[in-house]
Amino acid sequence: MTAPNDLAMKTEDVLRVELDVFKHEHRDLDQAIEALVERGTADQLTIRRLKKQKLQLKDKIALIEDRLLPDIIA
Repeated sequence: MTAPNDLAMKTEDVLRVELDVFKHEHRDLDQAIEALVERGTADQLTIRRLKKQKLQLKDKIALIEDRLLPDIIA
């Protein structure tokens, strides 16, 4: 996972590109998991592994979004 210090060193443009890439990968994994479950061709270990990857991507997406859109207390 991307460490907070790594995020601080990246420009906003780089973070936006990474965010797009991670969101695309997240959607792809979601579709792959759904297809495997529908076909019943994958074992539970494979599905669990893909879901874990998907969660890791979700965490990366959340970190980048927090960096790009910090909470403003009004």
